[in-house]
Amino acid sequence: MRNAKLSSHFILESIFLLNMRRKIVVGVTGASGSIYAKVLLAKLAEKKNLEVGVVMSANAQDVWKYELDNTDYENLPFKLYDSKDYYAPFASGSSSFDTLIICPCSMGTMGRIAAGTSDNLIARAADVMLKERRKLICVARDTPYNLIHINNMKTVTEAGGIICPASPSFYSKPKTFEDLAATVVDRVLSLAEIENESYRWSE
Repeated sequence: MRNAKLSSHFILESIFLLNMRRKIVVGVTGASGSIYAKVLLAKLAEKKNLEVGVVMSANAQDVWKYELDNTDYENLPFKLYDSKDYYAPFASGSSSFDTLIICPCSMGTMGRIAAGTSDNLIARAADVMLKERRKLICVARDTPYNLIHINNMKTVTEAGGIICPASPSFYSKPKTFEDLAATVVDRVLSLAEIENESYRWSE
């Protein structure tokens, strides 16, 4: 009887967890590589049981328009937060947002996170994720790195963040820019523990 009760409890708990909406934040900075943000947001829009908040810096919007020749970020099916909106729920550790993906992540943003400045919403959200021991994924987009960049990435890593450089892979034989960007984005989704079908080596 006791085992039956435990089994029922486990089933109910599993159903509850499956029906829970995960809450994640996507921060888009002014680094080159808007294509990564575009592909990431498009893939997230296809996912169920996800609530996504998006923060774009003013520079990110300018770079998106320059690189992609559109303003499609204005039509996202997600709530868009101003980069100075500290009333955003994920500006506080009391919120239930569990993951922040910064894609692409500029070296300026990396430096702000490493220094703990919290001088804009993306940096503050990153500070929250680190202090609450939640998931922070920074898709670093710069080359080459100087020692300051490397030390900042080291600091963020030691604080619990994940540095995922925007370094595409080619063994899946991508045929378009979107396919190429997806080789990075698919890794990011896996790191964020978001179910996603993608090419996996020898599988």
